[in-house]
Amino acid sequence: PVSPQSAAIPLFLRNKDVAAEAVTGSGKTLAFVIPVVEILLRREEALRKSQVGAIIITPTRELAVQIDEVLAHFTKPFPQFSQILWIGGRNPGEDVARFKEHGGNIIVATPGRLEDMFRRKAEGLDLASCVRSLDVLVLDEADRLLDMGFEASINTILEFLPKQRRTGLFSATQTQEVENLVRAGLRNPVRVSVKEKGVAASSTQKTPSRLENHYMVCKADEKFNQLVHFLRSHKQEKHLVFFSTCACVEYYGKALEALVRGVDIMCIHGKMKYKRNKIFMGFRKLPSGVLVCTDVMARGIDIPEVNWVLQYDPPSSASAFVHRCGRTARIGHGGSALVFLLPMEEAYVNFLAINQKCPLQEMRLQKNTVDLLPKLRTMALADRAVFEKGMRAFVSFVQAYAKHECSLIFRLKDLDFAALARGFALLKMPKMPELRGKQFPDFVPVDINTDTIPFKDKIREKQRQKRLEQQRKEKTENEGRRKFIKNKPWSKQKAKKEKKKMNKKRRREEGSDTEDEDLEELLSDTRLLKKFKKGKITEEELEKGLLTSAKGSIRMADLGTLDLDEDC
Repeated sequence: PVSPQSAAIPLFLRNKDVAAEAVTGSGKTLAFVIPVVEILLRREEALRKSQVGAIIITPTRELAVQIDEVLAHFTKPFPQFSQILWIGGRNPGEDVARFKEHGGNIIVATPGRLEDMFRRKAEGLDLASCVRSLDVLVLDEADRLLDMGFEASINTILEFLPKQRRTGLFSATQTQEVENLVRAGLRNPVRVSVKEKGVAASSTQKTPSRLENHYMVCKADEKFNQLVHFLRSHKQEKHLVFFSTCACVEYYGKALEALVRGVDIMCIHGKMKYKRNKIFMGFRKLPSGVLVCTDVMARGIDIPEVNWVLQYDPPSSASAFVHRCGRTARIGHGGSALVFLLPMEEAYVNFLAINQKCPLQEMRLQKNTVDLLPKLRTMALADRAVFEKGMRAFVSFVQAYAKHECSLIFRLKDLDFAALARGFALLKMPKMPELRGKQFPDFVPVDINTDTIPFKDKIREKQRQKRLEQQRKEKTENEGRRKFIKNKPWSKQKAKKEKKKMNKKRRREEGSDTEDEDLEELLSDTRLLKKFKKGKITEEELEKGLLTSAKGSIRMADLGTLDLDEDC
């Protein structure tokens, strides 16, 4: 079959803009890396150190690192080209210094960091001037760039780049947003669509033909046991396990570490700042193991010899399903994928077959699996960190479920919250808007005060106890104030004054130096004096009013010295 390289490279080298769609795992990276190097070699004038000849933009740090590595193999014979990697999680000041010292004829970057670099003129980097000589721009995983909310960044970057350039968009799926980007950023592009062909695959299939795609239907409180049983049965293999949210990765990653022994288990998600690259590179080198992750690992990532892609939670979009599966069965190798579905979600199988041309085979439930949820509950009772992770994971899952793209199948109102809470091994139901007013007779919370569950980490527990003590102290003080005002036998007027007095005292303790009562009394006295000057009250009435004032802030003796203005 035609490869993305044989289809796209000749077009690029003939100075055409290219919009390429190719099945995941087919080698799209080479389809733009080779032309980038070739086009720069053909330049009439050699690039100076500070001149940028090519920019490759990609949605995630991991994919950027991977592309940078592939590019390095091709630029190694050509020392005249310098390349630089700009991604989040690194010190931007160091990136600026590195560019000034070594240059960057080819930049591989994530959109946010690249946009930031265009704005760093204060640090002596005028990137807008450096890109005037740009020959090639590549947008890899273009649809994902837009899915992740980078549209504004991409548009900003495009404004800085010269119009006379070659542009390539590469993706496994084409969306309307990508179509809009094609119209905005490409000039008369040639469209390339490389489909998978084979004995068992139709010409429109979007997943590799060597991929065996399975699904398993099980209840929400059976899913975790099925996952653990599967991983225990395939210890010598390499797996990616996808969850819908970062909180779910944190919680279930911790659970799998404790319950699947003898296996290297790592976790990675988008909210990790500095450990992501280390974890990613470490997992790539492992012969076997489990990487628990979110969709941050779904696009373009090439991890050697992944045997199984397990989707514990179906993704929020059908296109993401295809990309997840594409982490295995890459470049002609075989691989398998399995998605866990709730009984109410079984229609998703037909939806994928029709919408994504992705047929799935059913995998039967494993019988006689060990019920591990009580163990997970015991872990939560012994460590507050596990308890809190479980609550956050449940809340984040429900919120993500409500935003599912395929809302006709994934309906929040049909979700069995009790079974779901049991599947998360929760000790009690969390308070959240989606559960307001609902009753859960099938869910039995633990018969203890969960506030008493301690952190295993002694430092965290000490900090928590300190916070609780402060809260108790504030509560006692507030109750004492209320009781004092409520029980003392005085008139409403006096109670109001006492409350003002206490509020003034509290504000003074908090650093406020405004004397509200003094100001009020001064204004009252001033109003009396204005009335006296206009002849509305007698001197006797004025004197009486001033004497009955709480402090008599203006004395009668001072009347002669006051020069009252009508607008005071």
